Amino acid sequence: MTEPWLLGRYEVVAELGKGAMGVVYRANDPMLNRTVAIKTINMDEAENEGMAEYEARFYTEAKAAGGLNHKNIIIIHDIGKSGHLVYMAMEYIEGRELRELLTEGQPLPVVQGIDIAAQIGEGLAYAHQHQVVHRDIKPANILINGEGHAKIADFGIARMRSSETRTQTGIILGSPKYISPEQVVGKRADHRSDIFSLGVILYQCLTGVTPFNGEGLSALMYQITNHEPPPPSSVNPQVPVMLDYIIAKVLAKAPEARYQSAADLSNDLRECRLQVEGGTAASLSATAPIPIFPALAAAASQKPSTLPAPDAAEDPSAQSGPTKGISRAFDSHEATARLMRQIGADGTAEFVLSPFSTSALRSGRRSKEHPWGSRENAIFAATVIAAMFIATAIVLL
Repeated sequence: MTEPWLLGRYEVVAELGKGAMGVVYRANDPMLNRTVAIKTINMDEAENEGMAEYEARFYTEAKAAGGLNHKNIIIIHDIGKSGHLVYMAMEYIEGRELRELLTEGQPLPVVQGIDIAAQIGEGLAYAHQHQVVHRDIKPANILINGEGHAKIADFGIARMRSSETRTQTGIILGSPKYISPEQVVGKRADHRSDIFSLGVILYQCLTGVTPFNGEGLSALMYQITNHEPPPPSSVNPQVPVMLDYIIAKVLAKAPEARYQSAADLSNDLRECRLQVEGGTAASLSATAPIPIFPALAAAASQKPSTLPAPDAAEDPSAQSGPTKGISRAFDSHEATARLMRQIGADGTAEFVLSPFSTSALRSGRRSKEHPWGSRENAIFAATVIAAMFIATAIVLL
C-alpha cells in the first residue's frame, strides 16, 4: 500500500492481514487522533439471497460486542459501511496472535500458558455475564501484547459466521480443531462451548499440540466427539498433575460436565499458577505419585455417576492432593473417573489409555480384553446365592 485511502472517516495506512471474512487494516482516526484496527467484510462476496439479513445481523452482533469493556477483550469503537464494505473499527494492539506463539510441537512455559488461559477465561466470563457468546475461540482470535496481556478479538463477527444465512461448512466451523462436540453435531453453542474451546487452547499451550488431530475433517470431528486425549503431563513432564484434573473437566464431552463458568476455570488456573510459582506444585509433577481419594479409588471402575464426591472437611487427602485450590465448580465425577482410568492402578503417573470406551462403561459392558473385576464377581456371586435361597424356599413350600 503506497498511500493512505479513506474508509469512512478513517485513513487506512497498512494491511495487517487477511481472513476468511475480509481484510484487517491499520488506520488513523483523525477525529480522535488515535490508531485503530479496521476489520472489513466485503458484502459483494456474501450470498445474494439473504444479504440484507446478513448485513443486519452484522450490525446487531457488532453492537452487542461493542458493549463489552474489559481488559482482556479488544474494544470496538465504531461500525459502519462504505460502498460494498462494512467495517468495524477497534482497539489496535501492538503484539502477535497466540497462533504465532504456538509453534507445532513447542509448548509455552507452563506458567505463561496458565496465565494466558486464565486471562482469556476472565474475558470470556465478562462477556458471558453480558449474554455474549463468542463461538469461535481459537489462537488466531487471541492477541498477546509485549507485556503478555491477552486480548480476545472477533466478538460479534464470530457469531455472524454461524448465521443461518451462511450455511457453508467452512464458514460455520471456522477452525474445527477448537470447536466443541455440541457444535460438531449441530447443536446450538452456548457459553460452555467457549469454555471447551479455551480448554483446547490451554492443552496446546501446555503440550505444543492440539488434543484432537484426526486426518481429514471427518476423522477430526469423530475425535472431538469420541476421543479422550492423554493428560497433558504425559506429553510434557513439566505440567503439574493439577492441570490434568482441570483439563479433564474442561474438555468433558457433555456441556453439563464441564466448568459452568469461565470465572471458575480462571480461578482454578490462578491457584495452579500460584502453586507452580511457589514451588508447592513440585510434588505434583508427572514423576510423582498422584494422590487418590480412598472412596474414589474403590469406585474407579464404577459408572461415573456413582462416584462419591470427596469432602475436603472429612478427607485430609482432599486438602493436600492435586485438587487443592480447585473451586467448588470442580464436581465432575465423570472427569475424575476419566483421569483415573488413565493412570496406573497403583496411583502413579504412568498413564495408560483404557482400551474400552466411556460409552461401554456407561452401558455396563466390558471388552473381551477386560473380564469382570472383583466388584462384578462379588455381585454375580451374591446374585447366585440369593437365587439358591429362593429356589430352596420354593421347594420347601
